[in-house]
Amino acid sequence: MTLTRAGSRTLLAATLAGLLLYAAGVLSASASSAGIALRLTALLVLLWVTVSRRTLTAWTFFAILAGAELGADAPSVAVQLHVFAEIFLRLVKVIVAPLILGTLTTGIAAHGQVKSLGRVAIKTLLYFEVVTTIALLFGVVAIDLSRAGEGVAIPAELLAQSAPTGSTHAGLEAFLLNIFPENLVTAIGDNQILQVAVFSILFGVSLALLSEEKRAPLLGVLESLTAVMFQMTRIIMYLAPLAAGAALSYTVGSMGISTLVPLAKLLATFYGAAFGLVILVFVPVLLIMRIPVRGFFRAVSEPAAIGFATSASQSALPLAMERMEEFGVPRWVVSFVIPSGYSFNMDGASLYLAIASIFAAQVAGIHLTWAQQGVMVFTLMLTSKGIAGVPRATLMILLATAAQFHLPSAPILMILGVDALVDMGRTALNVTGNCLAAAVVGKWESVGDAAGGGIG
Repeated sequence: MTLTRAGSRTLLAATLAGLLLYAAGVLSASASSAGIALRLTALLVLLWVTVSRRTLTAWTFFAILAGAELGADAPSVAVQLHVFAEIFLRLVKVIVAPLILGTLTTGIAAHGQVKSLGRVAIKTLLYFEVVTTIALLFGVVAIDLSRAGEGVAIPAELLAQSAPTGSTHAGLEAFLLNIFPENLVTAIGDNQILQVAVFSILFGVSLALLSEEKRAPLLGVLESLTAVMFQMTRIIMYLAPLAAGAALSYTVGSMGISTLVPLAKLLATFYGAAFGLVILVFVPVLLIMRIPVRGFFRAVSEPAAIGFATSASQSALPLAMERMEEFGVPRWVVSFVIPSGYSFNMDGASLYLAIASIFAAQVAGIHLTWAQQGVMVFTLMLTSKGIAGVPRATLMILLATAAQFHLPSAPILMILGVDALVDMGRTALNVTGNCLAAAVVGKWESVGDAAGGGIG
């Protein structure tokens, strides 16, 4: 739906007015008639904005606030909506293994000229791993400092119902052994995401080493599988507003309005850590590589804004590549680095995964030592590859990681209620990080177009 500039300003003003009314209703006595009236008025204003915009992000945001209000005002009804969030989670789980198998394999195998791209590939993957690992560590430090999940009272029966089954494997030997699959079908069926990722990497490398004639037929099938999984994901994500609203209404209805406090802390923790990552990592990288800081952020601002608005990195891909070429990065570098980054470079998602995983452990009352957190970072570093560009795709990895470390899924249902708000920020960070990677690799290769005023 196309809006005029005046119409956009009107909707923005209405959105701000609705949020202020809602905040006023929350700050007043939440159960008072005045507080309820303020919040309901705010929801009517925001409903008008949502209907005018007709975007999935707008509907999800409205569903979050409406779900919280339903949980506060009619808890007996709200707790019955838990099933819709569970259905959504099941649908997400069913696509995670095929999606990672397709995206990770094709991401490696699509660039079959391993020798000619070897140098750039090594530099690119090295950069990806270093930066995403730094993002994971930022997330761990941020959530350990904020302790946003501590003090949340989740009913014991809910934790018991959501606890993963199966024995806990202790020791490094058992952990390493569990990384490698002995049966791909079993790994997919059991949703062993780490095993699927390892197989996909080996399969992709093996496919890339074949001749074009032998590689093309299977690669075409895998690319079609990936396209189908992306389309299936888009269909499932239409349920995201219903699932987010149901999850938050259940959370508030069963555990009280006070549950919103740790979720607000979680949001603040993520956005604070994201700001810190940009200032303390992205900007120094630009300065060290002598890439114009203002010019870079001016070039990346529009694709990042698209990613923020749509919560889908893929929607910003064409514009991101175009802006990086205009910035002075050679086309062949852009065409390799940015698409590869959509499988291997998820700075925003990596930051959030670390925060959300430890948040879930804190909510469940599980204390993770530094060693356990280190193993979790290593696991996330491997399993987070391959599914950037899909709205709320990190939810898949979060669920798989929770199962891997025997964390209950109940805290993740809490997170689902505000996941859409986080997803906008982490998607924008993903897009910015991929553009930064293209600029850095282009500078490393020293083939930038100096006349373009970009990286050269």
